[in-house]
Amino acid sequence: MAEPAHATVAQSDRRQRRDPLAPPLDAADCPGCEAVHIPREKIEDYEGRLEYWEAETATAMVVCEPTSPYHEKPSQRLAGLVRLIAASRGAPIETFGTADLVRFGGPGKTKALLQADQVVYLHPPGPGELKPKIDVDGGDLPDVILEVDYSTDARSWKVPLYEAWGFPEVWVEVPDQRSPSRPRSRVSGLTIHVLEGGRFREASASRAFPGWTAEEIHAALNEPAMSHCTVEALHRVGTALGAAEGTGPDDDPWLRRHREQSRAEGRNQGRTEARTEARAASALAILKERGIAAPPDLPAALTRFDDADEAGLMRAALRCSSAADFLRRLERRNPRPRR
Repeated sequence: MAEPAHATVAQSDRRQRRDPLAPPLDAADCPGCEAVHIPREKIEDYEGRLEYWEAETATAMVVCEPTSPYHEKPSQRLAGLVRLIAASRGAPIETFGTADLVRFGGPGKTKALLQADQVVYLHPPGPGELKPKIDVDGGDLPDVILEVDYSTDARSWKVPLYEAWGFPEVWVEVPDQRSPSRPRSRVSGLTIHVLEGGRFREASASRAFPGWTAEEIHAALNEPAMSHCTVEALHRVGTALGAAEGTGPDDDPWLRRHREQSRAEGRNQGRTEARTEARAASALAILKERGIAAPPDLPAALTRFDDADEAGLMRAALRCSSAADFLRRLERRNPRPRR
């Protein structure tokens, strides 16, 4: 399976940008966060929601506001959306939620840790390749990182860290639902940052998900129910990804099952309609042979008796005295259920 076109570029960028960590941050640099002292020996057991931790000062940037559905909705919604894209593509796409993105200062020694709101792999790690932590310098980086700025602001410090650490694509989503602490100047929308030459540039559309625009992604993450426009966008993006790799919907087991069922239902419906038309044609031919005029609407009226046995239909055609009598005989043998 071919690797995405940006993989080589991203790896090259990462080699260029493996510079030392930025100077220690304080809470003033991280809107919506507070600085908390967490020693190295306790960071593994910390269960709170943090943005960043560094070993040098044993300091973590912890989100001030409690986790809310408004913050969690976009990242969870993205997981569902990319699964639909994967179905159209015909190959898996994995999301791993708030995974630890780690730089190590030695075997098993975490030097710095970032936590994203969602990580996305277009080519997920295989069996035995998935690790508890994502090694920024030694492992394959996610194709997309999502940051949700419900009460925080990742632009001033977290996005530059992603850039310095060589992540290929970062999305920053500001939800339509406002946090009480969000500044009025922080308007809703999604910004796409793609890495080129070791630096981020803002893009109108994703590089990892070709043709999926920032406006379409933002709408899909915030709409109360999936719209027709979102469905079309997901299908378009999945089809484009599949075309690049020679895969399609029939390569996805779940979607293939539904497509097979739909095809079988279509074939059965076609056979039923053909059988119904043949029986009606035979009955009308008998009436014509007997010299009984059939009104133009008689074929349509006969569709009410699709379930009538064929022998009864032929007997009614042979014994009736008129087209109206023909229908009355059929009605007596096949009464419509009372409502």
